Amino acid sequence: MTAAYDPPATRGIEAPRAPRRKLGGRRSNMEMYSWLFMRLSGIVLVVLVLGHLLIMNVLDGGVHRINWGFVAGRWASSFWQVWDLLMLWLAELHGANGLRTVINDYARKDGTRFWLLMLLAASVLLTVGLGTLVIFTFDPTIS
Repeated sequence: MTAAYDPPATRGIEAPRAPRRKLGGRRSNMEMYSWLFMRLSGIVLVVLVLGHLLIMNVLDGGVHRINWGFVAGRWASSFWQVWDLLMLWLAELHGANGLRTVINDYARKDGTRFWLLMLLAASVLLTVGLGTLVIFTFDPTIS
């Protein structure tokens, strides 16, 4: 007896948990570096964010003292500019790396994956660029 025709709708996914095949022959360690970055940036972010929350919300009167003058005084110091810049950059890159992983896991079509990753890259560049610009060009004399 000959095998009956098996329409595509009744066939399952061949190997649902198998990793996608790379088209190029070159091997990259990007995923390992991405994994390592997530762990290290997470540790540094915990210190930066808890320090930020402690200083901004707990010490010296709490949130009631935060206003234009407080931010101007804080960003007059290079230490606080670098602190806030590190927090901005690490938080943005940490979150974007996590979202990149989600996009790679769930976007089925290569075209969809490409455009989602391009939108993610554009949003990261815009956010990091504008945030950096604000931190370094903040003018406390604007009225």
